[in-house]
Amino acid sequence: MAGLRIAVVPGDGIGVEVIREATAVLDAVASAAGRTLTLTPFDWSAETYLATGVSMPKDGLRMLSENFDAILLGAMGDPRVPDNRHAVDILLGMRFGLDLYVNHRPVRLLDPRLCPLKGVEAKDVDFVVFRENTEGLYVMMGGNFKRDTPDEVATDIDLNTRKGVERIIRHAFQFARATGRKRLVMSDKSNVLIHAHDLWQRVFREVKGEYPDIAASHMYVDNLALQLVRDPKQFDVIVTSNMFGDIVTDIAAGLQGGLGMAASGNIHPGRISLFEPVHGSSPPLAGKNIANPMGAIATASLMLAHLGWSEEAARIDEAVSGAVRAGETTVDVGGALGTRECGAAIRARLTA
Repeated sequence: MAGLRIAVVPGDGIGVEVIREATAVLDAVASAAGRTLTLTPFDWSAETYLATGVSMPKDGLRMLSENFDAILLGAMGDPRVPDNRHAVDILLGMRFGLDLYVNHRPVRLLDPRLCPLKGVEAKDVDFVVFRENTEGLYVMMGGNFKRDTPDEVATDIDLNTRKGVERIIRHAFQFARATGRKRLVMSDKSNVLIHAHDLWQRVFREVKGEYPDIAASHMYVDNLALQLVRDPKQFDVIVTSNMFGDIVTDIAAGLQGGLGMAASGNIHPGRISLFEPVHGSSPPLAGKNIANPMGAIATASLMLAHLGWSEEAARIDEAVSGAVRAGETTVDVGGALGTRECGAAIRARLTA
């Protein structure tokens, strides 16, 4: 059986701690299955940037593309780098440089007690958000005129291309069909962003005609935010723009127990892709053995599933679910374990 080659970038703050637990889980599940998994660490971080002035080597993207099957990334960000230059270079550099246009955010509630909504069962929160990942307001096009004066003007451009919009909408429909999900919602703000998001409307109407088996509908993003907390069970698949996807997936993470439980993938189908837990580096918590590693471990599972190791991914998911049900979790989701102890509890379930 072919092995996998994974580049590991632990990042900053608690990223180092949770990725350590995720890689230990990856080693454990590969060993139990008798499969080969090679994890290669890269010290691309604030520490390296502060010491050398280099965030990522000039040939970093080429090296990753030519030598690895996927990238596992921890959180980026350090107050010693006020503009987070290194984080922009590394994270956005990989997203844009590798054209990782799909941001894949699964949202699954593992236990009702983790959800802040009353009367919600685990089966009621089980959907996937696809966020366009290389366009929109994140292209950082814009500027300032008459900066720091009473007449200052500041602009940012919401850039949307036909190619970019169509490929993320089509990917969402393809995922829904392939996984047996029957409902898809496209969300925008076309009643206000009448040019950029009219493009989303027109493309959505065209593409949904190719998928008559999927019940496709539209929601303005403000209504989507309302509906996520009013009745999350109505959702199977959601597809939206870069900025709106960033916001609504944090709302969605709240439904599953918080950012410490949330996984994500930055994907270009058929090419090397990047997987990262969605929480930040949280410098005040770093080194205290209190960060929740479950989001990072779930991200590792998502990565394995994407790379074709579906049985191993399912084993990790079941181990995480079992740990949650048994209360073998960190304090943020009601347990009493530290980061290392939580990771060990999940590994014990893999080898039991």
